[in-house]
Amino acid sequence: MSESTADFKRIGLIGSGTAATGIAEALTASGREVIALGSTRGAGADLADADLVLEAVPDEAEVKQAVLAEIADVIGEGTPIVTVTATLSVTELAAGVPNPPRVAGLHFLGPVAGPGVVEVVRALRTGEDLVQALVAFAGSIEGKQPVLVGDRPGFLVNALQLPYLNDVIQEFDDGLASAEDIDTALRLGLGYRAGPLETLDRIGLDVHLRTTEALYAVTRDRRYAPPPLLRRMVAAGFLGDKTGQGFRTGGAATEEE
Repeated sequence: MSESTADFKRIGLIGSGTAATGIAEALTASGREVIALGSTRGAGADLADADLVLEAVPDEAEVKQAVLAEIADVIGEGTPIVTVTATLSVTELAAGVPNPPRVAGLHFLGPVAGPGVVEVVRALRTGEDLVQALVAFAGSIEGKQPVLVGDRPGFLVNALQLPYLNDVIQEFDDGLASAEDIDTALRLGLGYRAGPLETLDRIGLDVHLRTTEALYAVTRDRRYAPPPLLRRMVAAGFLGDKTGQGFRTGGAATEEE
């Protein structure tokens, strides 16, 4: 199937974590046939007739590079491959895959299996036909709104959101206002659906720390440098909603003041 006419009805999906599970659920609900595999071992026969293959393994460059190479070994050279990533350069990941124009990225924001934005990431060598096909594909998933973005650290949403969240953490640590008042002011004053500290608790403080560390390592931009309070809270096991202790959950932040 060519990239320009791909309808992406039969989807290969590599991964076994929360993201992969959510993607499989969303694709199945949209009427796709999903071949969900925990790894690429022995996957040749399963993926042979796939219209598109997604990998949603842990967001670590070495892991993804190995899985992408394994996928490329067992599928046709024209079958599109998508890497699901929040922080990594799709261009660099695609460099190790034969026929890089068939490689692009997707970044699911919000609940993966629920309504939210999907960033369609165009790598430097991604073919235009594939880009447009993926925009249509992402838009056909119930509740998803695709946005087309370039391949830069943080893509669009994280590039703008992470410095904002880091600033809020630092202002809270400096005693500017209580966690509740910060969230109320920014939620009602700016029209956001949720306050920033509530958002951090939902995302997971450990997830935010890993993401900011990854972007800071690549960019050396101090806006992405994790605030000291964030590191202390993660070290103490205060990870937000998942542990019942965070900025707005369980009173952990109050203990840090």
